[in-house]
Amino acid sequence: MQTLAFVLLIIVSIGLIAVVLLQSGRSAGLSGAISGGAEQLMGKQKARGIDAVLGKATVVLAVLFFVLTITVAYFM
Repeated sequence: MQTLAFVLLIIVSIGLIAVVLLQSGRSAGLSGAISGGAEQLMGKQKARGIDAVLGKATVVLAVLFFVLTITVAYFM
């Protein structure tokens, strides 16, 4: 059981890293204000949908990560 939890922890960790890296950065400062207006003009609806899915996946993987971390620590 300990080995299974450890392997799942590694898989979830790699998945969490990948999902976080796939997310687009948040625009900040003056450059974000300028480019944000241009993006609204051109229409970036699909990017927002993908960001929403990636955000939900991040939350799910983060919860799994904490649960598996506590489980592995319990078995040690």
